Amino acid sequence: MIVNRKKVHRIMRLHRWTCRQRRIGRRPRAAPQIHRRSPNQRWATDIATVDCGRDGWCAFVPVVDCCSREVLGWDLAHTARAKTAERALEEALLHRFGTTRGAPSGLTLRHDNGLVFGSRAYRALVRDYGLTQEYIAPYTPEQNGLCERFIRTFKEECAWQHRFDNLTAARATVARYIEHYNTQRTHSALKYNTPRQTYLTLCNPPHQQAA
Repeated sequence: MIVNRKKVHRIMRLHRWTCRQRRIGRRPRAAPQIHRRSPNQRWATDIATVDCGRDGWCAFVPVVDCCSREVLGWDLAHTARAKTAERALEEALLHRFGTTRGAPSGLTLRHDNGLVFGSRAYRALVRDYGLTQEYIAPYTPEQNGLCERFIRTFKEECAWQHRFDNLTAARATVARYIEHYNTQRTHSALKYNTPRQTYLTLCNPPHQQAA
């Protein structure tokens, strides 16, 4: 039987036999990479996988300050779901402000276009906490380069250096590494200061300390 494919498509559309397409909305795209001179102007987050032995591959979600490079919050869980990313963000807010409602006006959260960050639950949580989501352009991971670079460093210096027995053991090791990264590991981009030193210096300039 010879049938015009346009007719077949029209009939299938009328009977709703076609696959449901995901609604495409207008997302706030990331602006060109601009150096952030102060902390708490832009944070970045992403998802990576870590081999946790008997528990299999687990999802690691960090939240990084794009100015001080400090890892403010993180979570390591069995699955990469919205709840995992939410816990990382909540820990970051509690670490930096002492409350989940203390985000300053204008703080943006940069990430890719993954399903987790575009889910209704995650978008509602970010909006409720007063942050603005900033999606990078598709196929341009360099727009989220600071978080991508941290994940690479984390894998090279922590995840690939250990053979974890389970998720509990992995969490303990990751916690120690994050503390080391924030307080002891120096960065050439930060004039060989640690992320914590950079944050304290920017928040308390030398002339203010002298006064």
